[in-house]
Amino acid sequence: MRYSTVRSGRALSALVMTVLAGAALSACGTGSSSAASATPPSAKASSSQPAGIAPGEPSPGGGSPSKASKGSLAGKVIVVDPGHNGGNAKHPEIINKQVDIYNGHKACNTTGTSTDDNYSEHEFTWDVANRLAKILKAKGAKVVMTRSSDTGVGPCVDERARIGNRAHADAVLAIHGDGAPAKGHGFHIIEPALIKGHNGAIIAPSKRLGGDMRDAFHQGTGIPYSTYLGKDGIDVRSDLGGLNVSTRPAVFIECGNMRNPGDAAKMKSPQGRQQMAEALANGFVKFLG
Repeated sequence: MRYSTVRSGRALSALVMTVLAGAALSACGTGSSSAASATPPSAKASSSQPAGIAPGEPSPGGGSPSKASKGSLAGKVIVVDPGHNGGNAKHPEIINKQVDIYNGHKACNTTGTSTDDNYSEHEFTWDVANRLAKILKAKGAKVVMTRSSDTGVGPCVDERARIGNRAHADAVLAIHGDGAPAKGHGFHIIEPALIKGHNGAIIAPSKRLGGDMRDAFHQGTGIPYSTYLGKDGIDVRSDLGGLNVSTRPAVFIECGNMRNPGDAAKMKSPQGRQQMAEALANGFVKFLG
């Protein structure tokens, strides 16, 4: 993720030409958007999610109930933000627009990364998000997704944050996979840094949410903390629109490094993704319970 969020003007132009040529970018991006009108109808938020599961795979939430916490989430509103979108690569004119993230400007969105054998980040995040949403709904939560399919464009990341704001979410989680050098492995949580005048009220609860998510994910999946970024599985960033614009407790998770063979194997596995969803549900139960 961090390897595509800071680009020079010349590098960005090169990436635009690459997208126009039909090639997918190779690193997770986390831009943000200020132009809701630039987001096509297919990218609207949804509170009812298609399964998004390939034939023969376990259905979302279809794992052993004993693996997920039995705590109730009745009355809670949770926003699940699956990173990127399947149609982003075909619409550079939308996703490369620069937008305001309060302490600077970034691209509306990016195409995301992929494994070396082309299992895409947007497909991974969509699958895990749907599995997670099914578990959370079974616990009584109202779940709002920031996108309604894996074939649309966007929405821009500031709009993703505003979806959570408008929903008065009790917690917001953005799901990603990283595109770091292959020798790095493990997961990490990204918490918001203070942007004065904008997100001060969410720093403390987001820090608690981040700790609960980290502990639950580590315990539930056995995936180690990142070896290449952050400390004890936690990183703090001020350059992500999805965190800067949020007025609700919010964190990101990089579930693993898609360029690392070991992490990639877990992320490509339906059983691995189910395990991740159950662990993330446990994190919400801990935080909101």
